[in-house]
Amino acid sequence: MGLRINDTAPNFTAETTEGQIDFHDWIGDSYAILFSHPKDFTPVCTTEFSAVARLADEFAKRNTKVIGISVDGVADHMNWKKDIESYAGTAASFPIIADPDLKVAKLYDMLPAGAYLPENPTPADSQTVRTTFIISPDKKVQLMLIYPMSVGRNFDEILRALDAVQAGLKNPIATPANWRPGEDVIVKTAVSTEDAKAWFGEVKEIFPYLRTIKAPK
Repeated sequence: MGLRINDTAPNFTAETTEGQIDFHDWIGDSYAILFSHPKDFTPVCTTEFSAVARLADEFAKRNTKVIGISVDGVADHMNWKKDIESYAGTAASFPIIADPDLKVAKLYDMLPAGAYLPENPTPADSQTVRTTFIISPDKKVQLMLIYPMSVGRNFDEILRALDAVQAGLKNPIATPANWRPGEDVIVKTAVSTEDAKAWFGEVKEIFPYLRTIKAPK
């Protein structure tokens, strides 16, 4: 059975551009975003790594560590990082995991157990390694977004989703479609209207099952 929301994120040790890490130890008490790539020196992925580099302050505000992964080795990552930083116009201050044996890609259900890389692999050989995971401090998988090779990730949406995940873990709320931080949120169905009023103040009842409140601070 594959990895699912609320599963414990599989732990692993791996070499990265910042040395060997134990993934759970590296996460510590932070949130983590693990975003994967099928190959170094690929055009879409270069733009994505650059986008992440530019958002370093935004992730820090959210107590979130970011780590990339590609199926190439550390030496290739270090050389690719020069291109990433040149395109981003800033330092890429996050580690990149080396996964040439596909251990992490298989552990996170991005490739089947029997997958392997040929002698001269191309991005097509590992094209399903295009998943973004949001992991909470308790090491649970909170969100997974999977993209094809031709579609660059929208990191504004990833930040929005991270904000929504964090809001829902702090309070018994959910977020509606197209929600942005500061907008009204939904009271979870397990919470009575009376309790919601006691906790949050005014409750707007649209339907008995759809009740909104001002976003808790």
